[in-house]
Amino acid sequence: MLNLITRIIAILAVSATLSTPVFAEQLQSILARGEVAIGVPENFPPFGSVGKDFNHEGYDVDVAGLIAKDLGVKLKVVPLTSKQRIPFLSSGKVDLVISSMGANPKRAKSIWFSSAYAPFFSGAYARQGVNVSNYGDLKNYKVGVTGGTLEDLTLTEKAPNGTDIVRFGDNAANISAFVAGQTDVLITGNIVAAKVISENPGKKIEPKFIMRESPCFIGVRQGETNMLQWVNVFILHKTLGGNLNELSMKWFGQPLPPLPSL
Repeated sequence: MLNLITRIIAILAVSATLSTPVFAEQLQSILARGEVAIGVPENFPPFGSVGKDFNHEGYDVDVAGLIAKDLGVKLKVVPLTSKQRIPFLSSGKVDLVISSMGANPKRAKSIWFSSAYAPFFSGAYARQGVNVSNYGDLKNYKVGVTGGTLEDLTLTEKAPNGTDIVRFGDNAANISAFVAGQTDVLITGNIVAAKVISENPGKKIEPKFIMRESPCFIGVRQGETNMLQWVNVFILHKTLGGNLNELSMKWFGQPLPPLPSL
């Protein structure tokens, strides 16, 4: 009877092994092969997209480059759509996912997340000299927002009564009115704002305050404790060293805000 039980346990163990992807300890495997494969946004500027030279560029791509440099290995950039991020990571097609990905309980069932490495938020933007630092200050200005968006809902809830809110049908109309001087304050996401700032340097547009935060995290395969530890140390090192702040200024046009750690 004991031999039968032992054989059953052995069969179950083999079956479990065959049904579950098996990976060598990831960090050492990357170092041994001399290359790290990192998933980045396929087309989501300024985090990741194809540049004028037909190479991928963006905040996430630059972070991936820093990771490869610190590991001392070559970088293999793997452009991914949003739906591909978790499957590619879980199946071992990429080692890490750096793709403007937010953390939530549902995703955390499938992968692990690092500390936050990038800002993703909605905020108020205006020219230098416009005295706005909170919702209360908006009452003194004409404020533009794209109607029906999360920014609109937040603004409607928190702006003081009497604030002159102008709602536009789409982002393009909202931006055009702001650039033309028809509104004083632009309410939008930091990605949209980064493009507006870069395309209108003479307007001296700057961030005034953050309305809603949803920072980005690096995806790590479940079970890879050493890899997760290394990535978190990397983020800490690049935050304290100013590297991530430099990338934030380069791609978002604003300093890196305080980010949460896990």
